[in-house]
Amino acid sequence: MENKEKVQNSFKQIRHLAIGIFCVFMAMAVMLLYLLVDPTLSAFKFDSGKKATTNEYVPVPESDAADFDKIENGIHLRTGFVEGDGLMLVVNNCTNCHSAKLVTQNRMSKERWLATIRWMQETQNLWDLGLNEEPIVNYLATYYAPTEEGRRKNLNAIEWYELED
Repeated sequence: MENKEKVQNSFKQIRHLAIGIFCVFMAMAVMLLYLLVDPTLSAFKFDSGKKATTNEYVPVPESDAADFDKIENGIHLRTGFVEGDGLMLVVNNCTNCHSAKLVTQNRMSKERWLATIRWMQETQNLWDLGLNEEPIVNYLATYYAPTEEGRRKNLNAIEWYELED
């Protein structure tokens, strides 16, 4: 009889423990669901002192607006593109989807640039460039064409010396 009571007490304790664990998990699930609906409850707040709304228009300061398309020493400062005919077409059509560095690190012929544009149109949802396509390809082929140079030029006028043991 004593063993039967011990077993029943053990089952009661296990049942109470299971109910407690279930309640904890349910409370966590409710908290996660609430975070999905209202993320302001999150402990990770990056408050700059001013709450911004998605509908709020924040004007660009005039000093920044003037520098937005500034060209210095033949380089478009914001993107790093070389100044030339078709520059703004390339900026407006290429940097909407990817970094300008993706363009500047590549060197291709006119045919390869055109093939790359076709690939982006077929697989990456690039829009039809229409009449802008030819000036864009001409710009890219002019300023980002393949070069015959390697990573660096050969060293010249080097004074070599003998290593002594």
